[in-house]
Amino acid sequence: MNILEVKHLTKDYGNKRGVFDVSFTIKKGEVYGFLGPNGAGKSTTIRHLLGFSHPDKGETKILGYNSFFDYSKVLKDVGYIPGEISLPAGLNGIEFIKMMQQMQGKVNEERLNYLLDIFKLTKEQLLVETKRMSLGVKRKLAIVVAFMSDPQVLILDEPTSGLDPMMQEVFIDLIKEEKKRGKTILLSSHIFQEVDATCERIGIIKDGKLVSEFNSSDLKHNKLKRYKLIFKTNRDFKNALTSIENASYINVLNKDDNKKTIQLSCHDDYINSFLEIVSSYQLEDFVNLKETLQDYFMKFYKEDREYGGLN
Repeated sequence: MNILEVKHLTKDYGNKRGVFDVSFTIKKGEVYGFLGPNGAGKSTTIRHLLGFSHPDKGETKILGYNSFFDYSKVLKDVGYIPGEISLPAGLNGIEFIKMMQQMQGKVNEERLNYLLDIFKLTKEQLLVETKRMSLGVKRKLAIVVAFMSDPQVLILDEPTSGLDPMMQEVFIDLIKEEKKRGKTILLSSHIFQEVDATCERIGIIKDGKLVSEFNSSDLKHNKLKRYKLIFKTNRDFKNALTSIENASYINVLNKDDNKKTIQLSCHDDYINSFLEIVSSYQLEDFVNLKETLQDYFMKFYKEDREYGGLN
């Protein structure tokens, strides 16, 4: 069952800004990673999912309800963390939590205390007026408020921005826990570690368009492997390069005459033939270059000079 649906979403702000014909779905109990640099269209998509904006074309749905026209029904069972935290002035943390409990119509003190404990939010910190809180405390408070009503759906926009590494790990563990409990989660981020650690499927957005969508397990178990070969002599390097370039099942990615190095890719189905070629030459080193999520992502942005704050 699709809990969250984005269908041909288009919102054109001009000057190539916005989102253009974006479509994806998220099933019950799934964590979907929405990956892209700042300005790629992640937050625009999320604003439409939450009913904050009306699309030029297409539609977004949560739990079967149209996000824009059924706004009040959608938000009853959705926890949301905005990319930029802006808490109301004139309230301390405890007052803000109580206000949000009233708006959510749900009070679960056991759940609240659990979240306050794991994110180490003390009573002293919560008694501080929101505008005087540090960025880290504000971010942790936003996480607690999003999760405290135990919603079915969680929409998280750069949720760990401003958190220290220890709290980022706590957050990752919380997402894994919620996933086991059957929650449906959209995790929008440019932090590869948390996306890679929690998401089953990942969509990459660039310039407002979804340029890739894949199962994270497919990337981790990709049969097209990359290798780096360093040869002992120039003669072996040149002869091996000729043999490798003549093998149709091997793709040379990079070569360096000075360092006597070849980087290449070869499918697992041809690994024996590949090793037979390599074994004829003296090697200084043979390295399997495992492709990470960051490596795959950068293929779509390698021509850009700036990446908008990638971590």
